[in-house]
Amino acid sequence: MLHTMSQEQILLSAIKCVKEQKREELQKIVAELQPYDIATLYITLPDKHRLKFLGMLQPKQVAILLQELDPPMQIDILHKLGVQQSSNIMDLMENDDLADLLNQLSAGKIEEFLAAMRTEESNSVKDLMRYPPDTAGGIMTNRYVWIRQTYAVRVAVDKLKLFAEIAENIYYLYVLDEDKKLVGVVSYRDLIMADATDKIEDIMFTRVISVPVDMDQEKVAQVIQQYDFIAVPVVDGQHRLVGIVTVDDVLDVIIEEANEDIAKLSASGKTIDWNTRPFTAALRRLPWLILLLGLGVLTGSILSGFEDTLTQVVALTYFMPMIAGMTGNTGTQSLVVVVRGMASSGKNLKSAIRLIFRELGVGLIIGIVCGALITIVASIWQADPMLGLVVGSTLFATLVIGTVAGTVIPLLLYYFKVDPAVASGPLITTLNDIFSLTVYFSIASLFISHLM
Repeated sequence: MLHTMSQEQILLSAIKCVKEQKREELQKIVAELQPYDIATLYITLPDKHRLKFLGMLQPKQVAILLQELDPPMQIDILHKLGVQQSSNIMDLMENDDLADLLNQLSAGKIEEFLAAMRTEESNSVKDLMRYPPDTAGGIMTNRYVWIRQTYAVRVAVDKLKLFAEIAENIYYLYVLDEDKKLVGVVSYRDLIMADATDKIEDIMFTRVISVPVDMDQEKVAQVIQQYDFIAVPVVDGQHRLVGIVTVDDVLDVIIEEANEDIAKLSASGKTIDWNTRPFTAALRRLPWLILLLGLGVLTGSILSGFEDTLTQVVALTYFMPMIAGMTGNTGTQSLVVVVRGMASSGKNLKSAIRLIFRELGVGLIIGIVCGALITIVASIWQADPMLGLVVGSTLFATLVIGTVAGTVIPLLLYYFKVDPAVASGPLITTLNDIFSLTVYFSIASLFISHLM
């Protein structure tokens, strides 16, 4: 029946079941929904019906719901359910998701929830919470299936069946020696293709790609991207397996890092979303805007220095917005290329130099084309070929400067251990305003007698 209904109809039917307290009908609907859809249903419900909805779900379904929600809504559910009921739900959650949730709480609350959980689950979550959140250890899960290299394939399959329900990923089985060091990996495909009597050591891959537990999460994402893995093992300093990072966690990392870079590129610092309070959003934007305000005053002082030139040739003002805007645009384009490249590929001196010369070439081509066009337009519009030449040569020079500045500034920041994304679009635009106006009026002043 559900397969003939639209997503909106399903949600409306579920909401009706909650309001009318039809538990069995709601269970039939929820059983067919994906975790994301269950979370959407919860968010759609009016607040007065949410606790009722939670009470009509099975504990495992509540655990799935918690894993899909944002931290504020997760914490709200914990408050609604209370410590004892919440701890029972936590026992059913994926340990890595639960560690992320608990890290949002105070130390006292963390201890309270952990104490109420099953000892085995509590200890497992504590192990994950020891690692910094932005590292491989911080995003890994410690629910995986491991085997010995001396096992027969039949024994490995039996173990896989036994632990399949609690393991987060069963596409790979990890082969450990007596010291729990990672010595090989076997895929699920390898198992079903092998004979039941074959030994694991005969079918396993011994060249295992792994990541250290303290590797930054962005680099972990790059490893999974480069090798097209579904999961990558995480090892400690002694090469002992401590967990795995799965591709779904990496997708979360990529989205999180992209949102951070977008926030920095827009000069807003930390992420600002629809739920951010006005005062908080203003505080996050103000530092950059105050800096840009100071640079804007500097731009004004440059104009005042060329007051005589402006007074004598008023037509120069007609082209100021165009020159400043075009220079800022090309700088921002280069900035985005550099920041995106740094996030997705290696950063070394050779590639940086190659990129600078590449962008210099781009700037020259753009400058020649746009400079020639505006020379013709300005000459015809103002009936003054010399003015057209001044405007065209200025645009050529500033487009080259803007392109190179948008490339070099983030590279310099990276060299000085500053996140390149902080070389935000507004900063590059404001700096290029200063460059472009200085060049524009300097060239105009040189040819002032011909323009008059």
